Amino acid sequence: MELRRRFWLAVRGGLTVVEASEAVGVSRTAAKRWFAEVGGVNPYDAQGVSGRYLSMAEREEIAVGIAAGRSQAQIARQLGRHPSTISRELARNSPVQDPRRSKEKRAYRAGLAQARADERARRPKPLKITSQPRLLAEVAAGLGKHWSPEQIANRMRLEHPDDEAMRVSHETIYKTLYVQGRGQLNRELVKALRTGRALRKPHRTSTERRGRIPGMVSISQRPAEAADRAVPGHWEGDLIIGANSASGIGTLVERTSRATLLLHLPDAHGATEVCDAATAKIRDLPQVLAKSLTWDQGIEMAQHARFTVDTGVQVYFADPHSPWQRGTNENTNGLLRQYFPKGTDLSQFTAAYHDAVAEELNGRPRKTLGWRTPAEVLNTLLSTPDATNGAHATTG
Repeated sequence: MELRRRFWLAVRGGLTVVEASEAVGVSRTAAKRWFAEVGGVNPYDAQGVSGRYLSMAEREEIAVGIAAGRSQAQIARQLGRHPSTISRELARNSPVQDPRRSKEKRAYRAGLAQARADERARRPKPLKITSQPRLLAEVAAGLGKHWSPEQIANRMRLEHPDDEAMRVSHETIYKTLYVQGRGQLNRELVKALRTGRALRKPHRTSTERRGRIPGMVSISQRPAEAADRAVPGHWEGDLIIGANSASGIGTLVERTSRATLLLHLPDAHGATEVCDAATAKIRDLPQVLAKSLTWDQGIEMAQHARFTVDTGVQVYFADPHSPWQRGTNENTNGLLRQYFPKGTDLSQFTAAYHDAVAEELNGRPRKTLGWRTPAEVLNTLLSTPDATNGAHATTG
């Protein structure tokens, strides 16, 4: 259920179905099925983000407040909600409603409350149009004239200013068509829409572009010390992808020493898995080697904000179609294909094998390092205090 919620939040944020599936780490087949089941209309209606519905985070705060003995009014003030919202939430979603039960058995549980709210959200609810024949007839007439739902909704406000029964939003018309239209409004009316589609496509704002990751910081803002390789601790990252895009391995390359780390992604290579694996690797490094990470604009780095919070390492994003901005990583990925050939199922390789490959690569002499190895350069940097502050630089 949580994966579905995250998927729809990604779609609502402007990602395509495929991009959203990669961001949350589910298969494209499952994501497309979720999208088709509801006609492309978000079944959660922005729950979990903010606004009318309580989010999981808010429910967790309610649980903490109840356990701490706070009043409903105190919890409401803390969350910026009306006290009646907290009261309704406790009445609806507490596990036991019988006040004769012990306080412990009546305790509010955030996870259970979220599951109940999700279940209610999934139940099909009759929409206004399908329950009022006169309204349904007028909407159908407008669609028959190839009017858009927005034109129909606003025209009815103009023609029936005092009749609430004849008021309907264009969103309700869309939902009736796409969610319940497969039995309530015939297919001819769906075809009357300008798009002619039986699935609703998510809209992007004028400032969005396909696949854009929220909160990206451009490579142009990366510190100069990272660009000239004067100080170690600045990394470049990427994925190498296996057969049918079904498997992947994360690659991290330190710009000064060219030292390589590999991320083991045995089950999936979505944003969550990449963030978790990269976080674990970076946390194992000395602090002087954890300064920044540069990535391309692949959706697998959609959780860059969480990565930065967990590691203290700022993520910078290269410009589109500019592989030279991450040239060290691109070159290393080419070397890695000796060990992980294209078209191979990469999930078959163990974490131990990844570490062995990285060790061998880090022991390979490099022309750009004066025929020293990345491991040797890295050891020198770590043993020389001035080197970590910018007094040492490599060429190339």
